[in-house]
Amino acid sequence: MARASNDGIDLYYERVGNGDTVVFLPEAGLGAWSWGWQHDAVTGPYESLVVDPRGTGRSDPGGEYTVETLADDLEAVLRDADVRTAHLVGHGLGGAVALSYARRHNRARSLALVTTPAAGGVVDTDALERLFGDAWPEVAFSDAYVGIAPRDEIEGWRRLDDADTDARERLFDAYRAFDPGALYEITVPALVLGAIDSPVVPEPACETLAQGLPRGEYEAAEGRHLAHLEHSRAVNDRLLAFLDER
Repeated sequence: MARASNDGIDLYYERVGNGDTVVFLPEAGLGAWSWGWQHDAVTGPYESLVVDPRGTGRSDPGGEYTVETLADDLEAVLRDADVRTAHLVGHGLGGAVALSYARRHNRARSLALVTTPAAGGVVDTDALERLFGDAWPEVAFSDAYVGIAPRDEIEGWRRLDDADTDARERLFDAYRAFDPGALYEITVPALVLGAIDSPVVPEPACETLAQGLPRGEYEAAEGRHLAHLEHSRAVNDRLLAFLDER
């Protein structure tokens, strides 16, 4: 457990394991719990570092909420942790932050972007908001989902880690405004996984992102918006193969 600071905002992160560092960045409003299945899969051969974005989990709220600011928050964390280079794994807004980070800073070795679009304008934030209501499993998982953890257990983690309404809306605004700029300038290897049935981000927008990245590769992933939980074994296998290639 550790804390970094950026412009007076305390940022909480946890790291465990050995080897090259893999950083996990969650979707807008979701806490670090949402990476639990990937975190466990990479820890051992890699060091896993999970960040609570500002306004989420045990990080402070307040200050400016833009994708660029969130990328600068990540730089503060990596500087505090004395991480020279890292593989960045982002979901949704977390993927947008990873892209911005790769443009603004120099520690990114690779990017793995889950259900991340080429621009924030295509994000259905009404559907994303439903991810925080009573019907959240309908946005998160397909009808075939049989459960990687009991629903009440997941809801307990969410009460502890997810952003409150004010911070969530500010994170949504940052996501809507996301513009990656010239994708050809982001030259690190990038794997883009697009959930085929996400109500938040259309799959073609993820493929467009991969096509615009000079070293991007695209694969469709079964499931809805939390496909990396619903089909964690398949996602973990692909993620580890990608990391091992690096």
